[in-house]
Amino acid sequence: MSTGGNERNYWVGFDLGGTKMLAVAFDAQMRPVGRKRKRTEGHQGSQIGLERIAQTIEDALHEAGVAPDRLAGIGVGCPGPLDLDRGIMLDAPNLGWRDVAIQDFLQTKFGCPARICNDVDAGVYGEYRFGSGRGSRCLLGVFPGTGVGGGCVYEGKILRGRRGSVMEIGHVRVAPNGPMCGCGLRGCLEAVASRMAIAAAAAQAAYRGQAPHLLAEVGTDVANIRSGALASAIAAGDEAIEQIVRAATDAIGIAVAGAIHLLGPDTIVLGGGMTEAMTGLIVNGVRESAIRNVMPAFRDTFEVFPALLGDDAAVMGAAAWVQASCAEDAACNHAFREPTTATGTA
Repeated sequence: MSTGGNERNYWVGFDLGGTKMLAVAFDAQMRPVGRKRKRTEGHQGSQIGLERIAQTIEDALHEAGVAPDRLAGIGVGCPGPLDLDRGIMLDAPNLGWRDVAIQDFLQTKFGCPARICNDVDAGVYGEYRFGSGRGSRCLLGVFPGTGVGGGCVYEGKILRGRRGSVMEIGHVRVAPNGPMCGCGLRGCLEAVASRMAIAAAAAQAAYRGQAPHLLAEVGTDVANIRSGALASAIAAGDEAIEQIVRAATDAIGIAVAGAIHLLGPDTIVLGGGMTEAMTGLIVNGVRESAIRNVMPAFRDTFEVFPALLGDDAAVMGAAAWVQASCAEDAACNHAFREPTTATGTA
């Protein structure tokens, strides 16, 4: 284990996902020094899940050769609605967990400050600090995937609302008479531009004989139509699939244009597996649509880039967020002495 006194100068970023969890240990300069990935196994319940989180962190520290008493703080990117002030994950449907006091648990377990934040916010903050958004005054992040996630960092702060995380860009209504969204509204961006929406439209095109390459590669089962298959079909000449993806980028650009009018971001970062698989098509499509749909005065005020950090965005952002929070909060190092009361249910 690392020697040189008990100075607390290491940080851990943690990404809690529905199927996997990832812990990365960072030194004082935010350089990664150890990592560990495990399956989340959320069905085992929140109490076992918390111990699994702690063990994953300990394994990352062990790989780094760092003793737990050298930890300065732990940042966790979490799914679902959160109580950010008390550090409680209120509801995570994909895990089956409710009212889980992650912050209290980690502060008690490791004797250092811990902070939680929305997982998309963590990824956007990671891009702001270390990726495509470095130097931005206002960074808007949009992540098309199973849904369409969004986040915003404004003058160094993660934009928050009264009840925590905001920037639900996936639920901006871009087609009022469009398909129903899982949230209960009609025509949300997520209902027309998520990977699931694109896959459903692509399956119909394949069934009608308009996408022979996609049909030959994966058939018409929506579950098999992933980002890589869409990219391969487009590269092979399935013009119908390209048009479906372009329609999705048009819709994303409309939502982005609305955010530009409200917040004036200088940088828009697009991430997620779909963007990684079709970077040029998606980034250029969103850029062109946003330019078409903003007032002329805003057309030269922003840039659109692909995300740089990939799967590490959330862990880097979570670690950097707790580091920044502790730098600003004189009481940060004593926060673990004030536990919350929720224990978690599953």
